[in-house]
Amino acid sequence: MLTLAKVTKKYGNHTAVEDISINMENGLYGMLAPNGAGKTTLIKMITTLLLPTSGEILYNGMNIWEMGTAYRDLVGYLPQQFGYYKNNTPTQYLNYLACLKKMPKKQVAGRIAELLELVGLSDVAHKKMKKFSGGMLQRVGIAQAMLNDPKILILDEPTAGLDPKERVRFRNIISALGKDRIVILSTHIVSDIESIANQVIMIKNQHLYQMDTVDAICNMLEGSIYELEIPNEEFESFEQEYQVLSARQESGHMLVRFYVEEEEGIPKNSVLCNANLEDVFLVVYQ
Repeated sequence: MLTLAKVTKKYGNHTAVEDISINMENGLYGMLAPNGAGKTTLIKMITTLLLPTSGEILYNGMNIWEMGTAYRDLVGYLPQQFGYYKNNTPTQYLNYLACLKKMPKKQVAGRIAELLELVGLSDVAHKKMKKFSGGMLQRVGIAQAMLNDPKILILDEPTAGLDPKERVRFRNIISALGKDRIVILSTHIVSDIESIANQVIMIKNQHLYQMDTVDAICNMLEGSIYELEIPNEEFESFEQEYQVLSARQESGHMLVRFYVEEEEGIPKNSVLCNANLEDVFLVVYQ
């Protein structure tokens, strides 16, 4: 179990995260918040790259900084930007990292082949990475984070810049990895976690806002999300009165999805809808 107990990080007078307490067991956790909300700061503390100003982080009851190398050997990390040598092949790059990690030589070749198969790069295992797409490089990043078969896998904004096809492929890979380890996926892209996260961690105003299943978080807005067809010319005034979550142009009118706090004032002919995680994100972080 990974435990964050009243964790706070300050930089002078600026507070990045404050008084955050979380317990995580095996499974996939989506850390959802807008850019600048403190997700990366929290991740860097979990990976021991930053020391909290106060509070502590424990793995199975032991302080991770006191564990030192023993803890870091349990962690796999894919940062937003990871360094690699463009003229290396994935096999060369992973061999180099395995050497740095002091992995037993007898295990390295088999482990690298296994990981490249997992991330769908076996056919380009010996091609230089300077020719790779962004999605292919991110898959190499997953492979390097998984080299030591980590008990805690941390991915910071892993799908930024990927096209929809690569994003789906990435989600499928990550979903499979969450069965027997703690996987923390930090993102501001709702679709990255809506279908695969066991629990969602929402950070707001430097504090833990909510941690629960996707369904439970969406139920927070039960009875508050509606859709309505309105004439195109009425959209601007409608947007001033209600929080519009999405709008779609259809023949001769607009189909708007909107949020209301109470039943009073709901426009006639509005259709009640089930809330989704994107609705929650837009309402919470408006």
